[in-house]
Amino acid sequence: MQLTGIARDLQRQRGEQATMDAIAHSAVGTVPGAEHAGIMTVQGRREVRTVATTGALPGEVDQAQFDAGEGPCLTALYAAKTVSVPDVVADDRWPAFALRAADLKVGSMLSFQLYVEDEDLGALNLYSSALGAFDEESEHIGNLFAGHAAIALAAAQERTQLGDAVQTRDLIGQAKGILMERHQVDADRAFAILVRASQHTNVKLRDIAEMLTTTRKLPTEDV
Repeated sequence: MQLTGIARDLQRQRGEQATMDAIAHSAVGTVPGAEHAGIMTVQGRREVRTVATTGALPGEVDQAQFDAGEGPCLTALYAAKTVSVPDVVADDRWPAFALRAADLKVGSMLSFQLYVEDEDLGALNLYSSALGAFDEESEHIGNLFAGHAAIALAAAQERTQLGDAVQTRDLIGQAKGILMERHQVDADRAFAILVRASQHTNVKLRDIAEMLTTTRKLPTEDV
């Protein structure tokens, strides 16, 4: 197993979603016992979503956890770095989830906390139809893999944020240019118009700028 090579492959992915998809698929080929994998995220400790899977099973198991309000993946997200479940249905740590999981043909699970940044959390979750599919080697390799995955995902998110920031700056610059020409005002005055429109409509400044550049109109436009 060459974790360094896997890490390079993950770093080369284009975009955050492509990176998450690559993490899930690479995990299945890397961690012993894994048949399926998925990534679960939570933003602001409230909005929990499954954002990448290798098939239908991870999504179905995750939904059972959402419905029950408990489960190994949620525990990995919020509390524990690593959660091992040799027998999903028989495990008494999450009784409501175990009842829902009985019909899902999942035998064992292994979850790793993927990253913790401010209030945003993530977990890499591995699934097998067999009981006791994950052993100490699985946990060891999985922890190493999760570390590389977290770095790759953080880099992808940073690139996305940088790209968004550049696009926002360009949109605001274009919008300011339109207002400067239309109202014969300077750049500061044009920016003040955009800010006031954003405040009056409770719409983000970026969206106001995009609206103006697309439609040539503002929701409110007093000079």
